[in-house]
Amino acid sequence: MPTSLPRRRTSKTGNNRSVDIYWRLSGLYFWFFALLGALLPYWSLYLQDRGFSYLQIATLMATIQLTKVVAPSVWGWLGDRTGQRVRLVRLGAVIGSVCFLGVFLEPGFYGLLLVMLAFTFFWNAILPLYEVITLQGLGRRREKYGRIRLWGSVGFIASVAGVGAVLDWVPVDLLPWILLPLFAGIILSTLLVRAENPQPKPPAPAGSLKAIVLHSSVIAFFAMNFLLQVSHGAYYTFFSIHLEQYGYGKLATGLLWSLGVLAEIGLFLVMHHVFRRFTVRQIALAALALTMVRWVMIAELTEHLVLLVIAQCLHAASYGALHAISVQYIQGFFGHHHHGQGQALYSGLTFGAGGAVGSWLSGFLVDGISTEAAFWGAALSMVLALIIAWRGLQAPPTPDFDH
Repeated sequence: MPTSLPRRRTSKTGNNRSVDIYWRLSGLYFWFFALLGALLPYWSLYLQDRGFSYLQIATLMATIQLTKVVAPSVWGWLGDRTGQRVRLVRLGAVIGSVCFLGVFLEPGFYGLLLVMLAFTFFWNAILPLYEVITLQGLGRRREKYGRIRLWGSVGFIASVAGVGAVLDWVPVDLLPWILLPLFAGIILSTLLVRAENPQPKPPAPAGSLKAIVLHSSVIAFFAMNFLLQVSHGAYYTFFSIHLEQYGYGKLATGLLWSLGVLAEIGLFLVMHHVFRRFTVRQIALAALALTMVRWVMIAELTEHLVLLVIAQCLHAASYGALHAISVQYIQGFFGHHHHGQGQALYSGLTFGAGGAVGSWLSGFLVDGISTEAAFWGAALSMVLALIIAWRGLQAPPTPDFDH
């Protein structure tokens, strides 16, 4: 009996620490994606209300993705070198929020472009750094990542539905004021994350990162995700405007955006079962095919609410499944030493470059033809992604957590 008491105390302490880490790590995901949930569906409507053209809207929306090309690499390198990722996340949250205040000066197109570039340069530094903080904090308990990450989806849903309801009652030009509490939530949540002991890493062996990046399967992985985000350019930039053209109100628009993320949450909750039954290659190919079907349905069947609901449920494939396998690829291929830079490359080359290119291309298609044409273009990019994945995608190595 005496020997059993210490075991109980140790187990309880371990459980309490696990719960504490869970809630501390979950908070920033909630607020970060709550802000994203207010920006992606409604910022294009705000810009349209300000009188900007479709090409100007596409350019301004592209900045949200464009700075991901540079910012995550710069901040990821600093995080890997200094080991001060939590402090860098706090810095990005504060300075990014201050930069956003330039919106209230109501600048013209070029002034707003400068504000958006400055704000997103610091804001886009947060998530790639935080993904590393989360995965290192979990260590071998990486199966809990999905449960923590789903709070980002909860924040997105709460925000997109709540802001949509509010904007049905107040003018859309008040959107910047609605965003301010979300910025405050991001800043406060960064203060709850415990700072690491700074442990800067020694320089990597010469050429090791280059060897990883030039691996054929890694090239296929990045190309597949680049085209995936190109296809999402039409969705993130013009889906709300597309729905408005078909007579959907802002609350209905918000609920449809929320439905997609709700489907994503459902997938995250059962993703471990999916991984047991299928390989990452099989999951990737199926998800890419379903994403192609989704864009075709939005292009041609928007007036049919039931079919539009089904299309939005396919967000579980086009984001949830493909993001889940991408986390495994980054962990497996880039390992412990290059994890931060791998995460930054993933964010920059796919969400950043792919998202920006997709926004601009969709802007030309909408300006010259229609919103339907933009979604057909998205479907075409998924055909190319399927071909690349079929020919070049392989299973990632098993990640090493011993260091």
